[in-house]
Amino acid sequence: MEQNIVKILAISDVPSKLLWDESVRKRLEGIDLILSCGDLPKKYLEYLTNFTTAPILYVHGNHDGSYKESEPGGCICVDDAVYVWKGLRIMGLGGCNRYNRDDTFQYTEAEMRRRVRKLWLAARRAGGIDILLTHAPASGLNDGTDKAHKGFQVFNDLMDQYQPKWFIHGHMHLNYGANLPRVCTRGGTTVINATERYEFEIPDPVQVPKRKLFGWG
Repeated sequence: MEQNIVKILAISDVPSKLLWDESVRKRLEGIDLILSCGDLPKKYLEYLTNFTTAPILYVHGNHDGSYKESEPGGCICVDDAVYVWKGLRIMGLGGCNRYNRDDTFQYTEAEMRRRVRKLWLAARRAGGIDILLTHAPASGLNDGTDKAHKGFQVFNDLMDQYQPKWFIHGHMHLNYGANLPRVCTRGGTTVINATERYEFEIPDPVQVPKRKLFGWG
């Protein structure tokens, strides 16, 4: 049987000029799912909903304080959740490493670990995760040296435990360093820096047999 594919658009941090104009409808043709890694204006996400039927799933970035007043209309927040879309299991963990007293979506390593523990049962019920969707990177994996851009070690632990096929994050603008890759791998996980926009394809999750973690049914 011929396998279908799903086209995903990952976005983060910087509104794309190619999507913020009259050509947006054409550029979004064929996109099945949009994943936002945070730090994007609400108006930008809401603008995109007018030109696509693809769901827009998002986590919060550290500059998304305005979201606390009202979340982006027409979009789905998957922060602190395991969200299943057409069989695709997505764990969302927004925010970045705490670097000042502003408590807007900033977390210590211990606080992020507590958030992860709260998702254990949801991940178990789903039988694992396919995508880890975050704002910050993982510690030591194309993160920064300053406190604000240091990644979380617990994200490495999640990749080791659940072995998701994809880890998608933002926060690390590609102009921060010449050696920052757009895509790399860690074990069996493809790591994508979603800054601005990045399109990729995956096998149709409805057609792909789900790998169950050992002892999980």
